[in-house]
Amino acid sequence: MRFPSPVSLSWLAEFLDAELIGNKDAMATGINELHRVEVGDLVFVDHPKYYNTCLQSAASFIIINTREVSIPEGKSLLVVNNPFDAYTQIVTHFRPFVRATNAISVTANIGEGTYIAPHVFIGEEVQIGSNCRIMPNVSILGHCVIGNDVVIQAGTVIGSDAFYYNTKKDREIWYRQMVSGGRVVIEDAVEIGAGCTIDRGVSHDTVIGKGTKIDNMVHIGHDTIIGKNCLLAAQVGIAGATTLEDGVVLWGQVGVSKTLTIGKNTVVYAQSGVGTTLEPNKVYFGSPVEEASVKKKELVWVKRIPLLWEKVMRG
Repeated sequence: MRFPSPVSLSWLAEFLDAELIGNKDAMATGINELHRVEVGDLVFVDHPKYYNTCLQSAASFIIINTREVSIPEGKSLLVVNNPFDAYTQIVTHFRPFVRATNAISVTANIGEGTYIAPHVFIGEEVQIGSNCRIMPNVSILGHCVIGNDVVIQAGTVIGSDAFYYNTKKDREIWYRQMVSGGRVVIEDAVEIGAGCTIDRGVSHDTVIGKGTKIDNMVHIGHDTIIGKNCLLAAQVGIAGATTLEDGVVLWGQVGVSKTLTIGKNTVVYAQSGVGTTLEPNKVYFGSPVEEASVKKKELVWVKRIPLLWEKVMRG
């Protein structure tokens, strides 16, 4: 999540009641979750298992619950008792919940020639380009960005909160939701079917690339980046922080796990389960997926097992 303008680390330390270790004159440009962190960002970490990963990431500033770590050159720490609460405090301050008073927010910016059907909800600070068609009962929640010539069919939700939780089993409520400060960014000439859900990023953006076409009843998780000219058939489900490179085709009911990459021009056949990163320019099938040519041969041999068994039993 980008801040409206750079924020001084000294102000953040005072705001969070944190101990600042490092450059007091430094300026943070945003706050981000580890999978999408960039130079100038804040990131938080509250478990020793991930201390080093965060310290060695692109993040310039780390919200952490210990000072007993080796600090890489050029980075600064904000030491607090509960980094998760500090993250929530920052995101809530810069991206507060705003109660809707109109079906279409007065702060929304809608381009020339765009059609908005009855019963559409458009939240605060939404940007919609020109010559789009937004069909009935679509919800486009706050701060999302829609390009030009985009079609969104009935009943789709753009910008719902991420299904992403801070988990601690030593407290009464194990799962505490990460406040979603990111956006959904939909580029030009994208078409989205009916009844889809596209979650906003936790602190980065969920992005749908130019020319991508999405069928009905597709779910796209938080912080996912989908490239240009991809094709997603009905009932595809993609978990958070996943990357689909340009030209990927996922046929019906493909399930994709989190934080992996599907290489460009890859095709995954229907009802497959993708659990690992896939190489580009190949065709995959199965659950877990393998190259389709290999998987089909396996299925042929599986069908032969009863016959082979019968031969073995006959001696």
